[in-house]
Amino acid sequence: MRQFDQELKDLRDGILAMAGLAEQMIDLTIQAMMERSRTKADEVMALDRNLDEWELKLDRMCVDLLALRAPAAGDLRLIASSLKIVPEIERIGDHCCNIARRATYVHPPILSTGSLERLGQETRGMVRMAVDAFIGSDAGLARTVIKADDSVDALYGHIYRELLRLMMADPLTIERASHLILVIKNWERIADQATNIAEEVLFILEGRSAKHTYLHEDSVE
Repeated sequence: MRQFDQELKDLRDGILAMAGLAEQMIDLTIQAMMERSRTKADEVMALDRNLDEWELKLDRMCVDLLALRAPAAGDLRLIASSLKIVPEIERIGDHCCNIARRATYVHPPILSTGSLERLGQETRGMVRMAVDAFIGSDAGLARTVIKADDSVDALYGHIYRELLRLMMADPLTIERASHLILVIKNWERIADQATNIAEEVLFILEGRSAKHTYLHEDSVE
């Protein structure tokens, strides 16, 4: 294997390791919220340092590849997109920390349904699919992730309206509902991060930006 090929493999492997760590943080965050566990919330915070270390390492790797190897075509797209994917994964960790910090502030529960857990699980599924799309160079799966964001947005809106209703009906719920509004907003942002990763996968595979598609439509007209 050429040295450059090995370096590209190391980059991909590093991104997968970083993504695996982020998924572990998501799982712990869901558990911390459902169990109202300070211990698991603390585990999420501890893992965030590792995620930050990966971000710095992979950033340096990408810059070195661009500066020293002068990549072209698909290799260049991979490295350029990696520079965008890596901070998206790091932000997932930040949002997990924001959620986990509130794990013990939402008791007793005020939402009677499993909608909050469902939001976490759907978001986690989007991240898993985005990572799988990157691993498998799967454009179809990347597009599935992008479409799934609509479902998460709809669920976020449903829970948000329910929390507003609860606050108006009972002032004693305001503090807990305020924490939950921040929780669901952070889940919604993680879904956005998964969408951004999926869009970068499409760019790597097809060489065309999947962002702001309405601009592409306007240019055709």
